[in-house]
Amino acid sequence: MPARSKAQQKAAGAALAAKRGDVKKSALKGASRSMEKSMSEKELEDLASTSHKGKPEHVPKSD
Repeated sequence: MPARSKAQQKAAGAALAAKRGDVKKSALKGASRSMEKSMSEKELEDLASTSHKGKPEHVPKSD
């Protein structure tokens, strides 16, 4: 599952770092905190490794 935006990719990278123990879990905020809890390391790796060429910074929320 590729990341839809640069922000999503960055959050996944932060969550992955915490899951691997490189960063304290208490340092996570917002989306990265919930991603770390709910996603596997493989899922986070897939999101974080997405090329951000042509990706928007943020994707507008849909209702």
